[in-house]
Amino acid sequence: MATNTSNTTDEIFPKGTGKSYALVELMKGHGPMVGKEPDDNTLFSFPVVLLIESVLFLGVTLALLLFSFMKNAPLEEIANPMVTTDPAKAPWYFLGLQEMLEHMHPTLAGIILPGILVGFLVAVPYLDDSRADIGIWFSSARGKRITGWTAIYSLVVMPAYIALDNIFNMRELLRNVVPVWVTQWLLPALIIGTLVLIPVMILKRQKATPREILLVLFTELIISAFVFTLSGFLFRGPGFKLYWPWNMPDGYSPWKSL
Repeated sequence: MATNTSNTTDEIFPKGTGKSYALVELMKGHGPMVGKEPDDNTLFSFPVVLLIESVLFLGVTLALLLFSFMKNAPLEEIANPMVTTDPAKAPWYFLGLQEMLEHMHPTLAGIILPGILVGFLVAVPYLDDSRADIGIWFSSARGKRITGWTAIYSLVVMPAYIALDNIFNMRELLRNVVPVWVTQWLLPALIIGTLVLIPVMILKRQKATPREILLVLFTELIISAFVFTLSGFLFRGPGFKLYWPWNMPDGYSPWKSL
């Protein structure tokens, strides 16, 4: 019996053929997927998810259609090359970047920081390889608390940074005192980095998991983008200076563009 098995193996995997594979060993598996049928380890999401997405798509389309009936999208007068709009605001989806230009060097605000943020989003799946509570919003009750407190922290700190930097503009106060790379590169990067890392350092003392750290960073990213965009839209008036929306000079009220 052993001879027949050996001959059969030699016929299937002949020796000296120059092939790069060989039958090494067969053994009983003990992995988590061994012995499970497809129904045991898969979740049927079609057509449930598709139906939800379709309803959301139709709802958003209907809301936009109704809004277009109630509110026109006015066009401004023909551009005059001799007159520059004050302020020349970017489209709303770029207002966050335009707001950042007020606080640091254009290369840092428009290229380096956005590149770091995009790289972070790409790297998130590789930084958190845990399978525990995967697919669950915020992963746990502790994750919800972390996200909530981080959102509150960002909603307080980022507007404060915008306001204080507007009052004590380092680029103007230190223009002739220190080199430009200090005021426009080093100091803004240190301030932003410190503000972002404070919650991370506090959480690390509490033995946070990598997923909880990523929750903090992702929440700061979303809330900060919201704050900077809202600041550029509602609070920037002539000369791109800060104003309360109700104190905007005539003709600059952001509500007129809604």
